[in-house]
Amino acid sequence: MRVGIIGAGATGLTAAYELTKHGHEVVVYERASFLGGQASTFDVGGAPLERGYHHLFTGDTDILDLIDEIGLGERMRWYGSKVGTLYDGKIYNFVTPIDLLKFKPLSLFNRFRLGISTLLLRRMKDWRHLEDVPAADWLRQHAGEQAYDVFWGPMLRGKFGEEFYGEIGMPWIWGKINTRFASRGKSMSREMLGYPIGSFGEVFDILGERVRERGGEVHLKTEVSAIGTKSGGLTGLQVDFLERGESTFVPFDAVISTTQCHIFARLLPDLPSDYLAKLKNTNYLSALLLILVLDRPLSHIYWLNVADRSVPFVGVIEQTNMVEAEHYGGRHIVYLSNYLSRKDRLYNLSHEELLDEYAPHLRKINPDFDRSWIVESHRQHVDAAQPIIGTGYSDKMPAHRTPIKGVYLANTAQVYPEDRGTNYSVRMGAMIAETLMKDYE
Repeated sequence: MRVGIIGAGATGLTAAYELTKHGHEVVVYERASFLGGQASTFDVGGAPLERGYHHLFTGDTDILDLIDEIGLGERMRWYGSKVGTLYDGKIYNFVTPIDLLKFKPLSLFNRFRLGISTLLLRRMKDWRHLEDVPAADWLRQHAGEQAYDVFWGPMLRGKFGEEFYGEIGMPWIWGKINTRFASRGKSMSREMLGYPIGSFGEVFDILGERVRERGGEVHLKTEVSAIGTKSGGLTGLQVDFLERGESTFVPFDAVISTTQCHIFARLLPDLPSDYLAKLKNTNYLSALLLILVLDRPLSHIYWLNVADRSVPFVGVIEQTNMVEAEHYGGRHIVYLSNYLSRKDRLYNLSHEELLDEYAPHLRKINPDFDRSWIVESHRQHVDAAQPIIGTGYSDKMPAHRTPIKGVYLANTAQVYPEDRGTNYSVRMGAMIAETLMKDYE
């Protein structure tokens, strides 16, 4: 078969890799000037750094197996996690079960109740009976009002905003809990986190090379402006080569689109109304990241959840509390993370305005912080990074097989019940390639 793939992120490149392994002719089109999508990198201190923070869990076997297969297994490094929660100006460790018992913002009874409700979720093997249950309702009932107000509520509001947090279905929380517990192993010891020391960018650059070695094509700075159809079937893709200023129609037997749902709806507006409605009703938030390069550490925590809504960001991820600072020329890397609508005031601030907004709150993490610590900073954003996973999502999610024969959709809004993540994108890429090949046998 001749297969066109729209998007050279984790899903698109994995699908291309699997298809070329089976001898199919593949052409990948990517609008950006780089591979990897949300896992792409830029240079900091002489080393590549992800535009958005990334790590792996021990249970992320799909991407770990792929990394081994393309010859980068020796580049993986594993680190004990350092997780904490900022509440009322104090950082509380959340590394071991004992740390939960020391979380003084909750009464001793509610600490036990929070722990037991988390274990209850961990032991649930079937998430489907949670589908119609709002996460806020379940957490209030089982973890208690105090645990919700102090811990879970700020997390949901921070992740999904005031507009959407009440819509989130309980399977989203179930998926998060099970991913984290799986990385601790049966002994419930300290969580282990993995990072490919050459960066995730290296992983996807090498994956792109493997696709080309098997005869596949990967075109950067190339936009697909339409998917062509005739009599309910695929004809090909309208492709715009941005640098050359050329546009041409390219015929294909099958197409895999990894674009977000609203973009896919624009590429193929003649879809049946019910499928088109699912695409248009899929909502997303953008990830807004301010990346600080410091001359010293900000804290001892790698992943800090901010349970204080007076702070204008929801997460502080100190990369160099996982990967050694020497890797970045001795500098310390801190991501300040937010999930926002593109209409949000913070999203529309300039780089300097955002730094001015965020910097005073860093004293709540480290009272000694001074702006002179900042060597450089970078504003990054990833639009449509976080799909809104509401109740009853199985019925709302668009199918991978679209109503147009030969056209498939595979994006982060379809990894349910898991949340978006590089491992699940790799898994989906392999799955959609297998589905396509079976359909055409």
